[in-house]
Amino acid sequence: MATTRKKAATAPAATAAADGAAELPAAEASANEAIYLNLLTAIMEHRLLAGTKLVEERLCEVTGASRARIRQVFARLAHEKLVTLVPNRGAFIASPTVEEARQVFQARRVVEPELAAVLARQATAAKIRSMRRHVQEEDHARTRGDRAAVIRLSGEFHILLAEIAGNAILEKLIREMVSLTCLIITLYDRPGAPACPEHEHRNLIDAIERRDAASAAALMTEHLQHIEGSLDLTVRDSGVPDFHSIFARS
Repeated sequence: MATTRKKAATAPAATAAADGAAELPAAEASANEAIYLNLLTAIMEHRLLAGTKLVEERLCEVTGASRARIRQVFARLAHEKLVTLVPNRGAFIASPTVEEARQVFQARRVVEPELAAVLARQATAAKIRSMRRHVQEEDHARTRGDRAAVIRLSGEFHILLAEIAGNAILEKLIREMVSLTCLIITLYDRPGAPACPEHEHRNLIDAIERRDAASAAALMTEHLQHIEGSLDLTVRDSGVPDFHSIFARS
């Protein structure tokens, strides 16, 4: 799985650094937000992979921003667990461990099925149309073979559900978990594992439209299980590597 969605620009600031940005002149705060959204989109589209170093000087050159502004963005991303700040080394796209990956999916299974049930009880016809338009965007991206857009839009679907529910706290939480999930997929994707069926988002919307809260919750749980099941989250032995086998002549 701009960013995620354009509404991200108006979402509550996620960090002390972001809160501080709210006190900056409007143009400066907007510039910070634009840099943040571009980096976040690149993470969601798998154009910035886990472990990638974010070179401060290069970002200043590309964006025209000062080091101070770039560091404010790094601090915000670090607060959201998407960037790791290493003293004397710089900023790196985070590399969630297997245990952290499992915790992210556990948290999503706790939160998102209930969100789906809530929407089944309260979503208006207009909100359901908004969900269906988003799924059509996903379909169009698949048709044109735009894998990066498919990944981003699939994650944004979950954020859209929280936006529609009108719960800013829940939206912020899901936004962060979706971004972390994108990093997790880049690290632990299992080659050859079946992807989530394309119809799962559409089936979920159907259940919401029927006002079937139990079915919506169950479909969301199943959907998240499919995503996790496509990953290899087995714990590997990190003992001393066998250099003899690595350098052995064939």
